[in-house]
Amino acid sequence: MPLRRTLMPLAVVLMGMSAASAHAETIQIVMDKLIYIPAETSAKVGDTIEWINKDILVHTATATNGDWNVTIAPNKTERLILKKAGTIEYFCRFHPNMKGRIGVVPE
Repeated sequence: MPLRRTLMPLAVVLMGMSAASAHAETIQIVMDKLIYIPAETSAKVGDTIEWINKDILVHTATATNGDWNVTIAPNKTERLILKKAGTIEYFCRFHPNMKGRIGVVPE
């Protein structure tokens, strides 16, 4: 019985640690003055990218590999959950000089 009482709190702590490490994050990328800020970032599969358009123009975040295409209206926010690992280059279809990169690692 004493061993069981000792192991039970340890099991609860370990379960809490694994749940905390698997927690997805939200990463903000701002569009302002025709640039992405930050232009390069890293994330994990399952994280959410929150695109914030502070410009007066419509922008997109279009993955060059075709995985996603997000349209963000002026002064609006859109979200995208990252579903696979890899380096993703993206750009704005309306302003091709706007370019960015996200390095996505597995969970």
